Amino acid sequence: MDSRQPLKRSDTIADSMPDALRQSTYHMKRLFSRLVATGKRLLKRQHLMDEVEKSIEDKAERSKILEGLIGFIVISTQEAAVVPPYVAFAVRPNPGFWEFVKVDSENLHVAGISVLEYLKFKEMIFDPNWANDENALEIDFETINYNTSHLTLPSSIGNGASYISKFMFSKLSKNCESSRRLLDYLLAINHRGEDLLINENLNSVERLKTALLAANNVVSALPKETPYKNFEQRLKELGFEKGWGENAGRVKETMMTLCEVLQTPEPAKLDSLFSWLPTVFRIVIFSPHGYFGQSDVLGLPDTGGQVVYILDQVKALEEALLLRIKSQGLAVKPQILVVTRLIPDARGTNCNQELEPIINTKHSHILRVPFRTDNGVLQQWVSRFDIYPYLETFSQDCVNKILEHMECKPDLIIGNYSDGNLVASLVAQKLGITQANIAHALEKTKYEDSDVKWKELDAKYHFSCQFTADIIAMNATDLIITSTYQEIAGSKEKPGQYESHAAFTMPGLCRVVSGINIFDPKFNIVAPGADQSVYFSYLEKNKRLTSFHPAIEELLYNGQDNNEHIGYLEDRRKPIIFSMARLDTVKNITGLTEWYGKNKRLRDLVNLVVVAGFFDSSKSHDREEQEEIKKMHRLTEQYQLRGQFRWIAAQTDRHRNGELYRCIADTKGAFVQPALYEAFGLTVIEAMNCGLPTFATNKGGPAEIIVDGVSGFHIDPNNGDQSSNIIADFFEKCKMDAQHWNRVSTAGLHRIQECYTWEIYANKLLNMGSIYGFWRQLNKEQNLAKQRYIQLLYNLQFRKLARTVPVPTEQAQVYLPLPTTKPKKSRVPTAKPEKGPSTSTTALGKPGTQPAAETPLTRITSLQQKSSSIQMLCSIVVALWLIYYVMRMLYYKFTW
Repeated sequence: MDSRQPLKRSDTIADSMPDALRQSTYHMKRLFSRLVATGKRLLKRQHLMDEVEKSIEDKAERSKILEGLIGFIVISTQEAAVVPPYVAFAVRPNPGFWEFVKVDSENLHVAGISVLEYLKFKEMIFDPNWANDENALEIDFETINYNTSHLTLPSSIGNGASYISKFMFSKLSKNCESSRRLLDYLLAINHRGEDLLINENLNSVERLKTALLAANNVVSALPKETPYKNFEQRLKELGFEKGWGENAGRVKETMMTLCEVLQTPEPAKLDSLFSWLPTVFRIVIFSPHGYFGQSDVLGLPDTGGQVVYILDQVKALEEALLLRIKSQGLAVKPQILVVTRLIPDARGTNCNQELEPIINTKHSHILRVPFRTDNGVLQQWVSRFDIYPYLETFSQDCVNKILEHMECKPDLIIGNYSDGNLVASLVAQKLGITQANIAHALEKTKYEDSDVKWKELDAKYHFSCQFTADIIAMNATDLIITSTYQEIAGSKEKPGQYESHAAFTMPGLCRVVSGINIFDPKFNIVAPGADQSVYFSYLEKNKRLTSFHPAIEELLYNGQDNNEHIGYLEDRRKPIIFSMARLDTVKNITGLTEWYGKNKRLRDLVNLVVVAGFFDSSKSHDREEQEEIKKMHRLTEQYQLRGQFRWIAAQTDRHRNGELYRCIADTKGAFVQPALYEAFGLTVIEAMNCGLPTFATNKGGPAEIIVDGVSGFHIDPNNGDQSSNIIADFFEKCKMDAQHWNRVSTAGLHRIQECYTWEIYANKLLNMGSIYGFWRQLNKEQNLAKQRYIQLLYNLQFRKLARTVPVPTEQAQVYLPLPTTKPKKSRVPTAKPEKGPSTSTTALGKPGTQPAAETPLTRITSLQQKSSSIQMLCSIVVALWLIYYVMRMLYYKFTW
């Protein structure tokens, strides 16, 4: 338990710090002299603690000081900017709350400073000229959001929809104008131009209240199961349209809910109202980067958990929509489009297919739109870091394609990751649609000091574009969906992904004084689930996919290296610790391999199996993955892991991967997720749902998924020795107590079933689509002002930055004009697609080498090649004819 003296609620750091420093003047002078002795530098908390330890050599004295207010300030400091003679502190006493002070090292004088002043201190370390530039670009969204109502307590962060319900309750109960806004919102509800719920005859709040009472008398006299069509005309005469329910009982319930909201608008009643309003039928989901497909894509560059998340999300949303539409008494077909990039060079996947039905759905499709440049359509995959030059044109093309396919505007737009969120913002702004963003992972927190050191990293990662895009999208969207609290506000020790965007500086580019406020009610925690048809307990023997067992046996234990696995497991009796992720720095698979290699006790207890990336770095187009592949080979040799370590190439078959988890559970093994940071942790959910005891990073979402020591274990990715010993301790305990493994496995299964299901997720998200649609209308004027500010930032800053990102020219591009006529309905496939000639699958589910099926793009390429050949042949014929003609003329000249 932390015994350090905290601040009183009324105190500030600037008020309290002087007295704390005076209590240990000698030691504090020594400390601050050390801090400024080496000149300008940026210190993190650990560096600060190291300096404290060196300055106060007496252990008892040091402990006494650190148990007081000084200790609280030091442990709450995220960083300190040293610019002699000053040391400026960024102190975070609680999630979301920051204070900034500067201390004069010569006299220990303390002064409170603003966030702007603190950012300038940091800039003095990296770019003094920028720090002193009076014309430096400053971004401050607080000036636009100054009158927006916000949450106030750290514990309430991420409960935005609940807060909005309470806020609207306050408005509706006190303000007739707000009731009128609700009426206008109801009047605007329609489906393809057909009014739903009420029509223009009920154009005042009083008329609506009177009509509701009259309608209640009508439906109360009918049996509950009476179909809506039997009394539809009577309600229509009162001013009501379809959408209230499928029968008299449901209609009475929904009408009474609205009546109660208009009379006494309690928050719970408002939540109930928005949970059934027929406002969302058509959803567009953006995910531009990577290879977005349903098979043979997982493990390809930039292609991992996000694809799985979205496909599961779509299925859950469609099921929820169908149930809602039925209960609303409507004969409407929902539509969901996942809009991604069409990649002509599809590497044996379906990513060159424009429209693809989503398997196990009836009304959902993947719509692929190509990246266009001045030279035509970009053929090859492009890294998520290099994607920004294409997004503006892509968003414009997407609008046309979406309207062609849906034949009307969507009701809700959802963005994913930085690129998808920016595109969603552009499209939502153009169409006037409610927008939701899902970050999945914000890159800024993955790379330490990536803001102030952006110039060093920009050639590789283009963070100038990405961080600007993130700030634009965060502020443009109506709601932000996160999987965990930590994603927003972090922990007591460390800021969250979004909190790190509250204020930061990129010297030479811009100074973000106020980027995003994590107390904004747009933030909502909506945890996803695991697909129960794929990831189920190893104990459900009747559901086990035994047809995969021979392939999995070969995958795990075949002694020969091949293009799918290298290394071997000499002792099959050992349990397996297992990990599966992309092979990049943040996923830290090489870190896990090194922990294992160093820990003899762990190596004696278990084997290690990892599923990640390629073996040959030349096969990867991803810079990070290439380095990690080389590192993995070095570690294998350095620690002589052969016989205890199996490296399996990235696997793309989800169903077989689910059975692979269960086969690992059969060995009484465990799953390890060692990421340096993980926004959520979908593989953690999958593994736990299959019954595998799970060890997962304490940096990010997994720390909330797992109850440490009960349903799994937290490990520190920055302390490999400690983490590997936690794993070893578990397996040693399992050897002594045969039931220990079963207890942890069972607790993990219960945790997932209680808290992480897609059904809960889908209903929450659809409710929020309605709530934030109304919230958007209530804040129309303020949103307009903010949009103007965002447009300035986009046009004057982002577009310029995007133009600096190189566009690849090494591969031929194809000119593909956009269609000018609307496609016929028949072009939308409705049947479940069969695997065509574009891919072949081995027994292990890996893509084969058959050529991809011919597409419009490949046909164009072929035609262009044929045309070039014909032109060359014609040129040769003409040249030969000219030579013949000249020779003939010369012959006649000299012979005559």
